[in-house]
Amino acid sequence: MDVRAKKSLGQHFLRDLEAAKKIADLMSRHGDYNRVLEIGPGMGVLTQYLLEHTEYQTDVVELDRESVDYLNIHYPQLKGRVHSADFLHLNLADFFNGEKFGIVGNFPYNISSQILFKVLDYKDLVPEVAGMFQKEVAVRIASKPGNKDYGILSVLLQAFYDIEYCFSLGPEVFSPPPKVNSGVIRLKRNNVTDLGVSESLFKSVVKMGFNQRRKTLRNALKALQLPDNPFMSKRAEQLSVADFLELTQMAKQQGDVKEIEI
Repeated sequence: MDVRAKKSLGQHFLRDLEAAKKIADLMSRHGDYNRVLEIGPGMGVLTQYLLEHTEYQTDVVELDRESVDYLNIHYPQLKGRVHSADFLHLNLADFFNGEKFGIVGNFPYNISSQILFKVLDYKDLVPEVAGMFQKEVAVRIASKPGNKDYGILSVLLQAFYDIEYCFSLGPEVFSPPPKVNSGVIRLKRNNVTDLGVSESLFKSVVKMGFNQRRKTLRNALKALQLPDNPFMSKRAEQLSVADFLELTQMAKQQGDVKEIEI
């Protein structure tokens, strides 16, 4: 019995076995972790290839009860490691008892950005992420300064991760087919452990810059009352992570900046 894809959960099951294997192979265990958590496994198309990698132990977290039942029946080797839960509500610090772990998945597109913001919150526990996103989101995350796709998520993630755009897929390899193309990316934790500034202030400066991305930073960051500097005549999309860190240092000298929601 197959699982019925549920629109409310943003489910689009991957049918391309070659693509599933390529995603699983991206989890190279380049660092000091031996656990991998797959988000939203559905019927296990990706899971079956993750289980071939005996260098790490695979757990899966699935919100859909029907999928949980399917996985427990068809993947007995996952006994005790199929977690019926909402990833966004998990305390990842406790999930593997403080152990580092990789994250992988054909991520539900309606929560993919939220998944990455949660990864950022636990960046010291998550050395590697590989997965499928809506292509527009994947391109944005991997974009470099000067590109129109470069944005808030690009800067915040690239401050702590090296990001590689791996390959693209069309709607026809999913069931049901989404109305968008898809892209696979991999994030590897870089060596940055301390930005040298408050992370919350850094996030606020980045968000302020991009919330009015058509304006120059002189106007977008007007509330910060920053001294005149070479960045002020540019737009947010033209600045690198290092540039935003320098702006954050300037903002620090002007006093507290309230955290801004995206």
